[in-house]
Amino acid sequence: MLQLQFVNFRQGSYIVVEGKPQNDIFYIIQCGTVRVQREDSIPGQQPEMFGPGDFIGVISCMSNHSQIDTALAVTDVVCISVRRDQYPELIERNTPVAMKIIRTFANRMRLLNDTLMKATLNNSASQTAEQIFRVASYYDKIKKPSIAIYAYYQYIKANPNGMNVPVAKQRFQALRGVSRAVYFESNQDLLRVYPQDTMIMSEQQSGADMFIIQEGRVKISKVVDGTEITLAILKKGDMFGEMALLENKPRSACAIAEDNCRLMTVNRSNFDQMVATQPQLIARLTTMLAERLFQTQRQLVNSQLHNPLEKMIDMLALQVEKAKVTIDPKLKTSYVTDLTPQDIATMCGLTQNEQNLNISKFMNDPHIKMAPGNKIMVPDCLELIKTSAFYRKQRSK
Repeated sequence: MLQLQFVNFRQGSYIVVEGKPQNDIFYIIQCGTVRVQREDSIPGQQPEMFGPGDFIGVISCMSNHSQIDTALAVTDVVCISVRRDQYPELIERNTPVAMKIIRTFANRMRLLNDTLMKATLNNSASQTAEQIFRVASYYDKIKKPSIAIYAYYQYIKANPNGMNVPVAKQRFQALRGVSRAVYFESNQDLLRVYPQDTMIMSEQQSGADMFIIQEGRVKISKVVDGTEITLAILKKGDMFGEMALLENKPRSACAIAEDNCRLMTVNRSNFDQMVATQPQLIARLTTMLAERLFQTQRQLVNSQLHNPLEKMIDMLALQVEKAKVTIDPKLKTSYVTDLTPQDIATMCGLTQNEQNLNISKFMNDPHIKMAPGNKIMVPDCLELIKTSAFYRKQRSK
């Protein structure tokens, strides 16, 4: 039986503290006001004020990372505490609470992604259908026809009278003979197969399907000012596309099959059924969104590092943290990633010139070694994490 506790915090007391490992509980504010801020926030980020119905510590709790915020009681505050293991039962008994958390996460993710683009390239991608044409042109230019043709199709569909439609139609016809693109239109298939280097969805495309990866890897990225920014590399069991489903807004990023992929699709009707009958899947969606928010917030801090090599080292440390590698402080803990130096460079938003100048330096850095398949191996995870923390701390001085 679900038994939740009320917890009182006096004015001026701390509810959670950034960096602390206490992460198995989150709080729902019942009354009072709470100020939430981060020590390593990027310039321009202001403390947030939370009130009744808001959540404290839920990102760290559901992603199982140390606290990413400090929350201070501005007034006397009463909260309900929820343990991580109580969350599935909470979903069963109070679905609206779970959905509010998920929708809050989705909205925050969209805002953070846009902030990340601005911080990384001092710009953000256009929020119009013309952005789909820019995406198509980018992949056409780098000779990825099965990606480009999909985006050209979506641009023509979204903006049939657009100024670039004649070019898009001409390129679409030219690429048909060499393309392996599939699923230009959504359908009712529960399972879909996407060949490697094909597009699953384009940023600014309309759509309301969410995907769960059954096999393969999927790259989530954006194209800004002719540069591809990798937001995440997703694996078996991961979900994506949920923001368009939850918010009924255009896609916020591209999804591209890194390998041959098999995906399960979830549309609005079966998502509603999922919420009602499969609380464990909703719990997993919450955990996934919390993990992505943690990662995106860290990427924002990474974007403030000025030295490209330091950015790449810090980004690699983030991938180790994301993988939750068990580190023995008394021994050197090694970890072999499935990422290449090129992957890390695009995650950092480095320009082509910066990549040309720094990838070889990165590959020769003592914190990494190269494994078969051009994959990165970290010989000492703890030392890497300490070094990246030092770089971030130096940034804030």
